[in-house]
Amino acid sequence: MRDQSCLTNLISFYEEVDEDYRQAVVSSNLTITRVTEFIIFGFPSLQQYQLLLFCVFLLIYLFTIAGNGSIFSLVVLDRRLHTPMYFFVGNLSVLDLSYATVTIPKMLAKFSMNLDTISYMACLVQMYIFESLIITECLLLTVMAYDRFVAICSPLHYPTIMTKRRYLLLMALVWSIGFAGAVTTFILAFKIHFCGPNIIHHYYCDHPPLLQLACSDISVNIAVGSTIAAVTLLISLTLVVVSYIKIILAILKINSREGRMKMFSTCASHFTVVSIFYLPLTVIYIQPKASSDVDSLVALLYTVLTPMMNPVIYSLRNKDIIEAFKKKIHLVIKE
Repeated sequence: MRDQSCLTNLISFYEEVDEDYRQAVVSSNLTITRVTEFIIFGFPSLQQYQLLLFCVFLLIYLFTIAGNGSIFSLVVLDRRLHTPMYFFVGNLSVLDLSYATVTIPKMLAKFSMNLDTISYMACLVQMYIFESLIITECLLLTVMAYDRFVAICSPLHYPTIMTKRRYLLLMALVWSIGFAGAVTTFILAFKIHFCGPNIIHHYYCDHPPLLQLACSDISVNIAVGSTIAAVTLLISLTLVVVSYIKIILAILKINSREGRMKMFSTCASHFTVVSIFYLPLTVIYIQPKASSDVDSLVALLYTVLTPMMNPVIYSLRNKDIIEAFKKKIHLVIKE
């Protein structure tokens, strides 16, 4: 405990002393050695619970892989799930698997073997992939809201509107825009000069924590990053909200109570996923500068806990998923 406290105090002292020097570098454009690696500090207030954190995140990772892998396999193998809605759910499972694989293994290596360093290039690549996944999921949730809107508000025209060609095209656009949207911040990150300190007070390489370590002018990076985040979040969230307003109005027009409950159940899972994804994302975007602990804990909600919870949400509230799972289990036992 004493060693950990000393380490924390030393880091704080180093950052305070080094701040004036870094500002001098910015103002005078001095050329110094570029940082070649970063240290992932993780959760500043929980450094003494490394073993406990390792066990918790290992369980989360295994559950995430098993849950999302099962849903993706069911969507691929069961013909009854070959519909637009479950095609989108399968893509969401791939996204959740990607989230977990990009962030958690490095955390496990830090907690178990104290491997807390990451190379300069690996850090930027992790940042790019993570930002791409965030943009992709925002767009995917928007498309899923549109799918539920068409299914509930125009059920007779649903087969002609949501054709196989159309939903495949939508998914191609979602993934393409997602990974193209983060290219600009990735390229601009290469122009940032890092002269130290190289300690990232977060559990993965993200755009804001990296900018805090810059020794060069980052005004363009901030402007571009904020614009991309604001446009993506505003457009996707607005379309989702508008879709659900129209869905709710359409459901309220149904006379029978059973009919209303059935319609609500078809979009309840997606609405739950949207809520637990956008709420922490919006909090991080609109909040004033907070402590690294607060940022890390809030980020956990949509980077670690949401991917873990999505399989539970879609399996427990979806009869088709449950029946497909029981069928596959029965076939495995029979064989």
